[in-house]
Amino acid sequence: MSYYPTIGLEVHAEMSTRSKMFCGCKNDPNEERPNVNICPVCMAHPGTLPVINKQAVENVIKVGLALGANIATDFTEFDRKNYFYPDIPKGYQISQYKFPIVSGGTLAGVDVTRVHLEEDTGNNKHDRGDFSLVDYNRAGVPLMELVTEPVIHSAEQAANFGRELQLLLQYLGVSEANMEKGEMRVEANISLSDNPDKFGTKVEVKNLNSFRSVERAIKYELARMQDLYEAGRQNEIVQETRGWDESKQVTFSQRKKEDSHDYRYFPDPDLPKLVLKEVFDIESLKTGLPELPSQKRARYEKDFGIKAEDVETFVNDYSLSVWFEEVIGLLDSKDKIVTASNYATSDLLGLMKSDTTIKFPKSEHFAELISMVGGGEISSRVAKDILAHIVKNPVSPKAYATENDLIQKNDEGALKEIAQKIIDANPAVVATYKSGKENALMSLVGQVMKETKGSANPQLAQKILKELIG
Repeated sequence: MSYYPTIGLEVHAEMSTRSKMFCGCKNDPNEERPNVNICPVCMAHPGTLPVINKQAVENVIKVGLALGANIATDFTEFDRKNYFYPDIPKGYQISQYKFPIVSGGTLAGVDVTRVHLEEDTGNNKHDRGDFSLVDYNRAGVPLMELVTEPVIHSAEQAANFGRELQLLLQYLGVSEANMEKGEMRVEANISLSDNPDKFGTKVEVKNLNSFRSVERAIKYELARMQDLYEAGRQNEIVQETRGWDESKQVTFSQRKKEDSHDYRYFPDPDLPKLVLKEVFDIESLKTGLPELPSQKRARYEKDFGIKAEDVETFVNDYSLSVWFEEVIGLLDSKDKIVTASNYATSDLLGLMKSDTTIKFPKSEHFAELISMVGGGEISSRVAKDILAHIVKNPVSPKAYATENDLIQKNDEGALKEIAQKIIDANPAVVATYKSGKENALMSLVGQVMKETKGSANPQLAQKILKELIG
C-alpha cells in the first residue's frame, strides 16, 4: 500500500533588536545571568502598558518582501493569545491572528501562508532537582513566526526549507537564527494518509532545535504512523502535540493539540491598530534589501564560474561569504577568484576545522597570496604552507615568502644544476622513465621541489628534466 505524507512547518525566530518587543528591556540572547533583563512591563505588573518595537515590525516586513509576499500595508493588529504557562507572566501572549503583517510568499519552492510577530516566552529550567525555575530574560523578546502551507512531502525537504530560511534571516540581518541558542525553533505538523486526496490526522512535533532533529523527528513520526496503518490501528493516530527525545531518537506524546478557538484570541486593547504605509516606506525597504542567498548563488556561478559545491559552501556559511566578498573586491580576474575559491573552501576551511582557534586571515593578505599563485611567484605547495602561517600570524605573504626564500625559482641555469644532481643520484628512476613509465618523471620533479623547498617552478623543472634525460 502507498502512503502519502504531508508536512507543514511553523518556524519561530527571535528578531535582532536592541530592546524587547513591548518594553525597553535589553534583548540580549547571550546573557547568562537569570532575570536581569526584565521590567514591570515584560513582567506584567498591574498598570503597565506595552509599546510596539518599530524595528521588530520593520524586520518582519523585510522578511515578507524577500519572500515576495503581500505586506499588510493598510491594516494589521496584535491579539491576545490566552493560555497559562509559568513562562508567560501575563497569562496570555501578545501575538497576531487574523491580520498578520505578512501573507503569502514562497521560499525554496515551498509556499508560505503567513509571517507574523509576537513576543517570546521565558525559559523554563528543569536541571536543578525535582523542581523548575523560570528565567524571564527571554520573555517579551520579539519573535517572528512563519507558517508554511502543507505542501512539504519529505523530511529532507522540510530540513532544506529550514536551512534556507535561516540563511535568509541572516542575510537580511534581522536574526542570528542560531538554533543552538534557541534563537530559531522549528515545529512540524505531520500527517500520513493512504488516500492521496485526503489529509491524515495531524500531529505537531514541537521545539526542534537543529535541522538534523527536524529531519529525524519527521522520519520517525512518519514511520510510527505507517506502522499503525499497517497494523490496522490508524485510529490511534490522534491530533496531539508530541515532543522529540534527542537521546532516544523518538517522539513522545505531550498533550492534546489545541485548536485556535481554544486560545480565545481577541485584539489587544492596549495596542493601536497599525497602518504600516503611514509608518514605513515599503518601497524603500524593498529596494534596500541586500543580496539574497538565491541571488548570490546565481552571481557566483554566472559571473565567476565557481563550481556549484563551492558556491553552496559560501552561501551556507554567512561569515565565510562576507569575508570572501572582501577578497573578491581585491582580485582583478575571474581566474584568480576561482583560485581563491578553491583555496578558501579546501585548504582554509580544512585548517579551521583542525584548529578551531584559527580565524579568517586578513582579506588583503589572502588576496595577495592568491595573486602570487596566479602570477607564478609561488607554487601551489608553497602557497598552502604560507596560508598555514598567515592564519596564525597576520603578515604579508609576499614579505614572508621573500624572507624565507620561497619565491618560485624560474632561473633555468640554477634549476638545471639541481635537476642534474637529482638525475645523477637516481639512475634507477631515470632508467624506469626511459623504459616508458612517465610517472617516474614526476618522482624526479618531486625531488627537485624538495631540494628547493617547494620554490621551484614545477612545470619548468619537468621541462628541464626531460631535456637533460633526453
